[in-house]
Amino acid sequence: MATSSGLSGGNGPHASGARHASHLRGLNLDRVLSVVMERVGPFTRAELSDAAGLSAPTVGGLTSYLIRTGLITDLGVGPSRGGRRPALMEFNARHRYVAGIDLGPTRTRLAIADLRADVIVHRVVPTPTALPPEGLLRFMATTLKGMARDVGVPYERILAVTAGAPGPVNLETGVVALAPNLSGWRDVPLRSILQTAIGSTVFVENDVNLALLGERWRGAARGHDTFAFIFVGTGLGAAFLINGRLHHGHHYMAGEIGVMCMGTQYVDADFGTRGCLETLAGLDALRARWPDAAREDPAHWVVDLIAAAESGDPAAQRALHDTAELIGIAAANVGTVVDPSIIVLGGAMFAQAGRLVELVRAVVQRLSRTSFDVVLSELGKEAPLAGCLLVAANEARAQLRHHFNDAANTAEAVQ
Repeated sequence: MATSSGLSGGNGPHASGARHASHLRGLNLDRVLSVVMERVGPFTRAELSDAAGLSAPTVGGLTSYLIRTGLITDLGVGPSRGGRRPALMEFNARHRYVAGIDLGPTRTRLAIADLRADVIVHRVVPTPTALPPEGLLRFMATTLKGMARDVGVPYERILAVTAGAPGPVNLETGVVALAPNLSGWRDVPLRSILQTAIGSTVFVENDVNLALLGERWRGAARGHDTFAFIFVGTGLGAAFLINGRLHHGHHYMAGEIGVMCMGTQYVDADFGTRGCLETLAGLDALRARWPDAAREDPAHWVVDLIAAAESGDPAAQRALHDTAELIGIAAANVGTVVDPSIIVLGGAMFAQAGRLVELVRAVVQRLSRTSFDVVLSELGKEAPLAGCLLVAANEARAQLRHHFNDAANTAEAVQ
């Protein structure tokens, strides 16, 4: 085995051979890690050897090393399968941890999870909107630290945190360009602030994009590679997965359908009143259409609205019909542009309103030239947080693979 000084030297065949050997070990280790991290449940060295396409001695040395580091847990021997009892092991998903923060205009959802993105602790807190952006984000960092302490998760072992923002995000800079439903949120360096406050790697993404990823991972869009997610709540937006890739757009503004102008009569009007989709079809517009809507959580009054419509209340029926027609038109237009296999509807407006989904689906079916279904989100309000944890877990696992690969390339880490 070459020493680290041999690796750094550039002269002679022995140095070249050392670099080649360590590079090969790094590639083999990365292959084993890829299989191990995707493996659910216990496995044997023989099973890992078959899955990774590597020899038994190679896998044996690599797994011994990974057991020493704690990334793999040795479970001892399993029952005999007709011969020698096999040694069992499994991926230690709690070797490190990840976290997610779904910032909302009224409530923020936070969670800490393992490397498989399985939740360990989850909390919903009122968003302290009276605080300036930096103060609000530092409050969330403090809340996250308290959650880790409460469940015995070593805070320094949280590798990656994903924050979802209710507005367009520049992925290169981590800056939230505008969050219209959070006061003072324009050009907020969210990633920089949180990374300083938390001390871990922070990723920032638009909350509707994260909801789309969550629905594809564990929700209504499993198995779909080209689909759209439309969110209607305090704000209104969409996200698109195209051929398995999240579409952000040139300015990271893809999916901002809430600002679509919905009629020629609004073209010369002021922005806030010119008939943009959010103004005409968001929760505030639905509330304004129904005189009996309360000034409380829409989870309550939307249920009352649906019940009133089903009991024959003409004002409630008209409110639902007008709103569904506008959202249906927008969804059909999205379908024309994206050509999805499915459109998922989510957000507070649909959380308790299956009937509204049916009405939107009927409009889409009348207008669309292609066949695709319109379905209700399965994850509901938790969809963006699920996306946060998925992104954070993927990034944390990539960091670990990179770390172990570097170790194999720079030291006698693997015997």
